[in-house]
Amino acid sequence: MNLHKSIFILFFALTVCLFPNKNAYPGADDIGETDTASMQLYSFFDLRDRETFVQITNTDNNPSGQILHIQIFNVDNNCNENNYYDSYTSNDTHIYNMRDILTNDGNPAGVILPDNAYGIVIVTVVLGVGENSVNNPVLVGNVRVIDNEGYEYRTNLQGVQGDEFQPDMVSTFNFSADGQVTLSDIVGIALDDTGDLFVEVVASDVVNVNMSMNVDIYNVNEVQFSCRNVIFSCVDQDNPRIEEILESVQDANVVSFEYGINNVIPHSRGDELLCPGNNITEGIVRFNCWHLNSDIFIGYVGLNNGNGRASMDAFWTQSSVSPIQPR
Repeated sequence: MNLHKSIFILFFALTVCLFPNKNAYPGADDIGETDTASMQLYSFFDLRDRETFVQITNTDNNPSGQILHIQIFNVDNNCNENNYYDSYTSNDTHIYNMRDILTNDGNPAGVILPDNAYGIVIVTVVLGVGENSVNNPVLVGNVRVIDNEGYEYRTNLQGVQGDEFQPDMVSTFNFSADGQVTLSDIVGIALDDTGDLFVEVVASDVVNVNMSMNVDIYNVNEVQFSCRNVIFSCVDQDNPRIEEILESVQDANVVSFEYGINNVIPHSRGDELLCPGNNITEGIVRFNCWHLNSDIFIGYVGLNNGNGRASMDAFWTQSSVSPIQPR
């Protein structure tokens, strides 16, 4: 098995619990580390009684700069996409306030998100016609999510440097109720790329772009507790296509963009749990990808105490030899 190094945590909020630092991009041959630039960055955002700030840096010294393609998918609006292009000079940094999105030159980006919007932000290097942006890894970034209850999530954005994909995947993350952790945000971003030029991704086709996982929890004594099959897709529980997703995948119990862990550490917004009926306070969540329906999958893990302390990290992931159903 190949274990891929993750990229994140440029800076932390007060830490409740530390996770292993691991990227969750399925089988990418060359995963960027914390200080390694990428050609495409993956973030989430949340404006539900929260503020989100996405910081992007162009590390390239090329005096001609870079053109970036920014895509925003709003889960709360049936994964509707808004997108625009932005220009960065060499060694340039810009922060996007998702409540008031301005381009790098200070002008309105033309994207206005409603108060309860939440979802996905994708930033991609755009090159000339016939060129492949995979060959131009120049971006680093981080995201800061500030909750009105007083806690913050901060983490480096995940990204990829290579364009080779191996779909077999097992992902894990650690969790603990230490530090009075009571709530969680387990976010899964499933995407399809649109071809060899790799200048944009697709998320809105939720029936055909999703990731199915079999979930198990292990306690500190490595005792296994079986949970259920879940699907990560760009949907909330009001999305009219949920039943269609479940019918197309089969053998899954639930589909959502985000989950809580279990009964002890439920979701911050009261959404579905990965393991309902489970009361383990410390252990490991293990995902076995059993039905691949996306080219890209990114996982973020947030823990908080509902007050002033929180931490965020990403899934560990590794290639495996377990079979996956073809699309």
